[in-house]
Amino acid sequence: MRHRCRTDAAEVAELLITELVTNALVHTDRGAEVHASLAATRLRVEVRDYAARRPRPYVPTADDGTHGRGLVLVQELADDWGVDALALGSGKVVWFELDARRDAGPA
Repeated sequence: MRHRCRTDAAEVAELLITELVTNALVHTDRGAEVHASLAATRLRVEVRDYAARRPRPYVPTADDGTHGRGLVLVQELADDWGVDALALGSGKVVWFELDARRDAGPA
């Protein structure tokens, strides 16, 4: 991706992927799968886990340390994001999209 995108977009993508994978590993017990695709100037990343529970952005308090900021970061930095439920009992996919030409931060 670093060869096809602005450096700041690649750095945002790396941060958001790390956050979503961490969430999947911390809040589920069966691992996660990551899929990324780059079409023209749009990056889409999907992180699948096997828990049906839908994630919700959570605004942490000062007492939370560094925990609880993952989805807030995705919400603020991605151009689009969402959660797609999979067939009953097979989990969900949390995804985000970035315009690979933009500066870091919301479009």
